[in-house]
Amino acid sequence: MKELVIISGKGGTGKTSITASLAALAKHKVMVDCDVDAADLHLVLKPETVYKEDFYAGKLARINPDKCTCCGKCIDLCSFNAISSSIKIDGIKCEGCSVCAHFCPENAVEMTDKKSGEWFESETRFGKLIHAKLGIAEDNSGKLVTKIRNHARLVAGRENAELIIIDGSPGVGCPVIASISGANLALIVTEPTMSAIHDARRVYELTRHFKIPVCICINKYDLNLELTGQIEDFCREGNIGVVGKIPYTNEFTEAMIKELTLIEYSNNETSVQLIQIWEKLNEICNSNS
Repeated sequence: MKELVIISGKGGTGKTSITASLAALAKHKVMVDCDVDAADLHLVLKPETVYKEDFYAGKLARINPDKCTCCGKCIDLCSFNAISSSIKIDGIKCEGCSVCAHFCPENAVEMTDKKSGEWFESETRFGKLIHAKLGIAEDNSGKLVTKIRNHARLVAGRENAELIIIDGSPGVGCPVIASISGANLALIVTEPTMSAIHDARRVYELTRHFKIPVCICINKYDLNLELTGQIEDFCREGNIGVVGKIPYTNEFTEAMIKELTLIEYSNNETSVQLIQIWEKLNEICNSNS
């Protein structure tokens, strides 16, 4: 079983659109949307949920009214102003630090598991999709990414899948590290803008640190040929394979509006380029045994 992760270093490069097209082309695979903070692969794949589970991470203070004497000590000690004058916990402000529970003279404060989101196993027209939804302003996204990746491996084993396609998070933070660890190949999707080049370099350094084989796809390459040349120079210097250059087209947007991948929506130069990219990626994955 191989794991291909698609990352970008920054948002807006077209990573998810390309991931969806690869999912349309690949056979015998399971898909995972690891961008749990702002998942959007489901908008194209239109999944039907077959299993759902709550995700708990961190702690939340809860005051037992039968024990509380309203002494106000917890109010004085809370650094986050999460406890009101009526001795009520604000679940959004509470950081789960446990100071109130530790110092409460009546042991009236309990620390409970905090629901931070949900994760799903779903059916799509291209096969299984494992995805998640992290709650607003919740942390522990890396832990949730690890959770759904591990479940994807179980599903892939059950389904005799040969490949797991992972739509990673943008950036270089904890969820990205959780997305790429143990992968057979990382595809960096970048574009010819200064910010994208800067962030592609950063995420490349991250993959190199974790010894993940990497290649690059330049999306919308014809918007700035000079910057595209800089990306190609960087790839030559780092011996990074460029698996494809995709021209700018409005058809990506048109396909998304119709909830389709570009492979399904159109048969043009771009879709041919995507097919060639997939063939190269498949060959590289199979060689990285």
